[in-house]
Amino acid sequence: MPSFRDSKLKAHNRNPRSAICNLKFLVSALCLVTLLACARVPVTGRRTLNLISESQINQTSFQQYGNFLKEHQVVTGTAESRMVADVGGRIQKAVEKYMLENNLQDKIAGYEWEYNLVADEQVNAFCMPGGKVVFYQGIMPVCQDENGVAVVMGHEVAHAIAEHGNERMSQGLIVQFGGAALSQALAEKPQQAQQLAMAAFGAGTSVGVLLPYSRLHESEADHLGLIFMAMAGYNPEGAVAFWKRMAQKSEG
Repeated sequence: MPSFRDSKLKAHNRNPRSAICNLKFLVSALCLVTLLACARVPVTGRRTLNLISESQINQTSFQQYGNFLKEHQVVTGTAESRMVADVGGRIQKAVEKYMLENNLQDKIAGYEWEYNLVADEQVNAFCMPGGKVVFYQGIMPVCQDENGVAVVMGHEVAHAIAEHGNERMSQGLIVQFGGAALSQALAEKPQQAQQLAMAAFGAGTSVGVLLPYSRLHESEADHLGLIFMAMAGYNPEGAVAFWKRMAQKSEG
């Protein structure tokens, strides 16, 4: 004989209103989580989904940055390395000025700025969350001069200020780890999570479905980067010539 509980469960399962209510509840809960996790990009105001706290994303970034430097030859004491550091410092001051003037200084409170040139012929550069910058030697001839370095520096720093790394890492956690927390992903699948982090921060190759920075992110970084380099006293019109050289170098 069916129990009272079984009868209630059957009645519940036969009740479409109950199922609809449950679905509405789940949708509402997801919307609430999404709303609470939303952030806005400085300057553009675009909403982004950031599931990871700034302190946690920075901690992960600093660890991965340290590992990267151990695995690569850092160039010091050269004119090029000094140029990267000098331009980085000027862009940093421009960013800090902009954030202070717009009451956004808390967003970079945990930054530990650092600028390094590595001995690698890749035509590339990146900035991890928290202001950790790397220039490859291969991009320096394309930059040609200090203003060219500022184009790249402004663009890469803008990726960090716009929290593109957090956004991409959040997407990766949802797709590859079913929405697991970053700490859980690092504990259960450390190698996969670290690879995901490097790719999300623009410092690695594609991992799984995580592709290189999208057109949206690149355009946004261009927008912010030009503002930051202009505030730092560089000529943003130099970006046109730089990207033409970059296109030629990469065969279009």
